[in-house]
Amino acid sequence: MNALNDSVITEFRANGGVVTEAMGGHFRNSTLALVHHVGRRTGTRRVQPVLCMADGGHYVLIGSNGGAAEEPSWVGNLEAMSETTLELGALSFPVKPTVLRDGDERERLYAAYTAFWPDITDYEKNTDRTFPVVLLEPLA
Repeated sequence: MNALNDSVITEFRANGGVVTEAMGGHFRNSTLALVHHVGRRTGTRRVQPVLCMADGGHYVLIGSNGGAAEEPSWVGNLEAMSETTLELGALSFPVKPTVLRDGDERERLYAAYTAFWPDITDYEKNTDRTFPVVLLEPLA
């Protein structure tokens, strides 16, 4: 984990999921979650802070990587997992991840996410790749 993520995770856990200071306040007034994943090649357990949107009883993440040319590694890690853990606010619960790379459901969720976090459209300008949508279905 890097120092930037560490500061977000520390503030998230200390304040029941509220992050107002980390990254210069960039995530103030946004819904963050911590998604747990295991490295496909290393087997290393990791925790990734991500913006998270609710959709009915599910949760949605976008693998934008800030518009970098490569996809964030946590997307592929989740794609290889049948179950993982999501921390949302003060709650922690098991979820089933599904990575959507195309199709009507991906398009619907992506459109909803851009309304939720409009900065995604700025990230798109930095790359030619299509951002994957990760749907998390609570198991408990």
